[in-house]
Amino acid sequence: MIIRGTEDLRVQKTMAAIEQAFSELLLENDEFERISVTALCARAKINKKTFYHYYRTLDELLQEMLEKMSQEYIQRISQYTVPDQLDAINREFFLYSMEKGRIYEKLVCNVSYHALSTKLFSEFVKRAWRRSNWFQRLTPEHQNILLCFLRSAGVELYKQWIADQKKISLDEIIALSGELLCHGVNGFVQKVSFPSVRTAEAL
Repeated sequence: MIIRGTEDLRVQKTMAAIEQAFSELLLENDEFERISVTALCARAKINKKTFYHYYRTLDELLQEMLEKMSQEYIQRISQYTVPDQLDAINREFFLYSMEKGRIYEKLVCNVSYHALSTKLFSEFVKRAWRRSNWFQRLTPEHQNILLCFLRSAGVELYKQWIADQKKISLDEIIALSGELLCHGVNGFVQKVSFPSVRTAEAL
């Protein structure tokens, strides 16, 4: 249940306690399977009946957490366009990840959450690019290739930065990853042609 701010104050407090307890347990356990509803309820100081009133499973709670992150990030980059503002979108991604802190790093970088983080990044990329008229004119095959590159390159650059314990400064990793992503996309743009568009300058 994603809180909209219009719910009863008691409901808001309960949901905040569930989210806080869940985040703590995610950080403490390397494997999602080790987290139980019993442990979460004890941490949140609620009973199981209250938990099951809002969620059927812990997986549903995790999916909601990822969806909330997705919505927040998409809203954050909604004013940017691609491919011309890809560097700004990349910057917002790193800034957003830093704001979310360790829980975001855990969900993206831990092998136990690989499938979920891949899905999250896929959603980021698709939502950012589906608004682009240029992208919509690509064939489905070209769209898939471009999205695959962006999804794979973006997440791996971030994960490597985390694995290296952020020894490269935030500003530098933003600049470096932006260069790599933008050069890759610009090269793609140069190679793809449309009947009505002959050069990248015509975009």
